[in-house]
Formats: sequence, structure tokens, C-alpha cells
Amino acid sequence: MEKLNYEVLKKSGYKGYILENAPEKVLQFGEGNFLRAFTNYWFDVANEKAGWNGKCCLVQPIAPGLADMINEQEGLYTLYLRGMENGEKIDYKRVISSVSRCLNPYKKEDFDAMMQVVVSDDLEYIVSNTTEAGIVYDPTCQLADEPCASFPGKLTQVLYKRWQAGKSGLVILSCELIDNNGKELQKCVLQYVDQWGLEDAFRAYVNDQCTFCSTLVDRIVPGRIRDAEEVARLDKENGYTDPLTDVGEIFGVWNIEGPEWLAEKLPFKKAGVNCIVVPDVTPYKKRKVRILNGAHTGFVLGAYLGGYDIVRDCMYDDAVSGFMNTMLFDEILPVLPLPKDEIESFAGAVQDRFKNPFVNHELLSIALNSTSKWRARNMPSFLEYIEKFGKLPSCMTMSFAAYMAFFSNDIQELNDAGLVCRRPKGNTYTASDDRWVLEFYYEHKDDSVEDLVHAVMTNERMWGRDLTQVEGFEAATVENLKKIRRDGAIAAYASACK
Repeated sequence: MEKLNYEVLKKSGYKGYILENAPEKVLQFGEGNFLRAFTNYWFDVANEKAGWNGKCCLVQPIAPGLADMINEQEGLYTLYLRGMENGEKIDYKRVISSVSRCLNPYKKEDFDAMMQVVVSDDLEYIVSNTTEAGIVYDPTCQLADEPCASFPGKLTQVLYKRWQAGKSGLVILSCELIDNNGKELQKCVLQYVDQWGLEDAFRAYVNDQCTFCSTLVDRIVPGRIRDAEEVARLDKENGYTDPLTDVGEIFGVWNIEGPEWLAEKLPFKKAGVNCIVVPDVTPYKKRKVRILNGAHTGFVLGAYLGGYDIVRDCMYDDAVSGFMNTMLFDEILPVLPLPKDEIESFAGAVQDRFKNPFVNHELLSIALNSTSKWRARNMPSFLEYIEKFGKLPSCMTMSFAAYMAFFSNDIQELNDAGLVCRRPKGNTYTASDDRWVLEFYYEHKDDSVEDLVHAVMTNERMWGRDLTQVEGFEAATVENLKKIRRDGAIAAYASACK
């Protein structure tokens, strides 16, 4: 069977939207699964729905990458968006044609080709997702490098080349998962301007003519299909092979921090996709962290002790799903600083996302580093609820006890892999967290419930404060932890909703 390209696609009888030729309007640093299921999908829909008529030229951020495979397929690849939407199972296929080619700038000819794209009048946007470690200032980078090792170094080279050519500024859309990603990227670029002694006029170009946007991306992308039988079935159905096949969840949202004019310039509003330009992306990050991530951290530890292994199965248990929804709608949403309809819509999609029949999201993987996660994702909502309503939120209070139960349930040993505990149903599990956290729980493995709760709550290294100062919290946690150990976590969850 032939590999996907434009000619093979025509012969396969594919009836979906395809755009074979268009100017390269995006230079994209990153060619991995996430960006191909996210930004390249958005631009592909913009071509179809908004007549954007543009292509994305991809650039490998590091020397090993997918350039050869992408170019062999002429930029085409098959994307499956899978999940639950409004309670319905969705398995949506689309061949993405918004990618023109992929360059490996560590090859001289591709570095030169990248610089040719940079000075093109067609270029409007730079998109990046070079991982959280990508936006770093590396002082060893030099302007003459071909290319610089760091992404900010490469970006400075690119913008300097464009400025020297007298071309207009660009919109930079940073998708890395760090706070203020666009601002941090701009800061790194300006460090290179200083280090390399570049002109003041170029500094002004970076600051005044280029628009660095912090963005928030949200789509789970499992990536490749690993089941050989499913791959063979899909190849037969499609009439071609495609080693670049990508898979993402059906849900997706892209919040872009930028000026008002950007909403009209970008093709997404006209295309009707879930991508909005906002003056400040911070509240939307808070929404994601507090609702999506907070829900995960809030219920998975007790659910695991209650016998569940993956997120999807938890959503079909009335006690667990009821606990999660009560926590979300009654305790977390009321303290979020966003319009009620927006946060309720986002929260309403959470259960569909967690029910995704195509993703086996393991509870133990979510449980990794739960101490810092509970502090960052759940503690702010917990404290703000108390400040606003003058009482403890029952579900989040129970969630904290479940966190403690997970790290203290019949501790067996502490080894190099982590803290080995025993589940109520008899099998052991390894709790993973910062080493000092695991050592703390191991040191307190023989404590009474009262002593353990007090030790945890007064550990300011864990929580940044003494939690025993929160009125009624210590006594409630003692009662809840005893209830979890006596009646089981699922029954305890059910009791918190009454």
C-alpha cells in the first residue's frame, strides 16, 4: 500500500477538504504530535471555513525530527479527533493540508531555506512549542551560529534577518506550557539583543513592531496509534499508509493574549473555531488549572484507593462523578473571576473529556507529585471559598483527607522508586513525589490519625503556611481521614456531597 501524498490521496477517493497550494504565512518551530493536532488543525479549518489560503512551514527545534517523513508525504497527514461531546462518542477524521514542508535548520540548505521564508512578504506568524525547556536564555549562542542551539536564539536570528530586509513585524504565538510564555520569550530575545550588541533600532522593532502573545493551549494529544491491528484496519479503510497519523481529543481551546486588532487579523474568529483573543490570558489559565487540573487532583487519589485505575471508569461511578461535580460547580466555580456561562461551559465539558473512550488516563500517572499539585491547583480555590463563604468546602476538605490517605495507606517501605503503600483491595502501589515528601510520610507511618494530620498541616514547606490556622480544618480532616480508612474512599466521597 502506498504512503500518503497528494497523488495517493486523490486515488484513495478522499472526499474531505484539501488545499494543495498556498503561500507560507506561518513559520512554526515544532513539528511534533501536539502542534500538528492543534495549531495546524486550526489553520487547516481556517483555510476551509474562512478562506485564509495559507500554509505552515514547519521547523525542527532540534536536529533529530520528522522533517524527512513530513516532506516525503508533502506535508499531508491524517488527524483523528476522538472523544465525547455532549454525551456522544465522536471519532472524527481529517486529512490536514495546512503544512507545506518541514525544514531541519541543522542542515545548511534548510537553514538558508528558513531564512528565505523569514524575509517573505507572505509571512505573518511565528508559532512555537519547543517544550517547557525551550524558552531559556543560553549565553553560549552566537549570532553567527547556523542555527543557535536555543529556540530564543533562533528566533532572534530570524527576527534580525527580517528587520535587516526591511520587512514588517510578525505575530509570535508561543504555545509552551510555562507562565507568560510570550513575555518570557520576548525577554530572552532582548537578552540576545544585548549580548550580541545589536542595534537600538532592532530592539525597537522587536518591542514595537513584533507582537509577542502569551497563549494557553488545551487539548490532550495521545499522538500515535500504537495498536498494530487498528493501524492495519485504518490503512485499509483509508487506502494509504500514514506513519504521521496523529490523534487528539475532540475538545480543544486556544486562548491568545493580544491586542483587539489581532482578533480580526487571525482567521479563527471567522472560521468559528474555539480560539479567542483576550487582553489577559491569566484568568483562562486559572480556569484550566482550577477546573480541569483541579478536578483531576481533587478526586483521583481517593478514587484510586476506592479501586479505580483509569479516569474514564470513575465517571461512571455515581459517587465519584457526583463528588467531582459538586466540587466543581459548588466550590470551585463560585470563586473564579470569569463570566459564569464561560466557566460553566468549560466545566461541563470536563466530564465528557474524562469519559473519553479512546484515552486510558491512569490515575497513578495523575497522582505523580500530588503534594505540589494540590497546593497549586486546589489550595487557592479552597482558601478563596472559605474567604468568600465563611465555611469549609466539604468536597475539597474531603479531597485533602484523600490526599493524605493515599500517601499513608498501609505503608510498606520507602525505596528508590518511591513510597510503597497497600491499597484496601490488597495490591501495593508506589506513590511518587518529591523525595522529602515521601521521607516525611515514611517517618510518620506509625502516627495516629490525629498526629499525622497535625504533622502534615503544620508542614509549611508543603503548603507555604500552617493549615491548622484555618478554623475547623484540622478537626474536619481528622474525621474525614478516619472515615476514609473505616468506610472506604468512595463512601467518604458520597458523604461529602450530602
